[in-house]
Amino acid sequence: MGTYSAKKEEIKRNWHVVDANGKTLGRLASTVASVLKGKTKPIYTRHVDTGDFVIVINAEKIHLTGKKLDQKVYYSHSGYPGGLKSITAGKLLKAKPEEVFKKAVEGMLPKNQLGKHMLSKLKVYAGAQHPHSAQQPAEMKAK
Repeated sequence: MGTYSAKKEEIKRNWHVVDANGKTLGRLASTVASVLKGKTKPIYTRHVDTGDFVIVINAEKIHLTGKKLDQKVYYSHSGYPGGLKSITAGKLLKAKPEEVFKKAVEGMLPKNQLGKHMLSKLKVYAGAQHPHSAQQPAEMKAK
């Protein structure tokens, strides 16, 4: 018996919708990252993107444990001298709640072109409405 490797034409991508209302950020992000990678499928192959699309709604109502709202800091650099910018998780959650969840999931995906492609299948919305009803997403159970 040889090693199985998934082919592009064998991959069937499903759509899942997750409600983030009251869920813990890290726990939900790890579940979503696993689905984006394709680890929940029997045809999972490390070097091939076998994952599904995931829609996350109510990202503004996500829960962070401990003192993360005040102490967790996100950094970015413009590339110029003195271009370091920082923002706390609490301020970013008020300004752009989608970014907090995307950054959490991005840290759990591979740091290469395959990871960027996996992240493009993640759709995050602050409110309860999303424009992907035509894809008929299935409700996904998450912790």
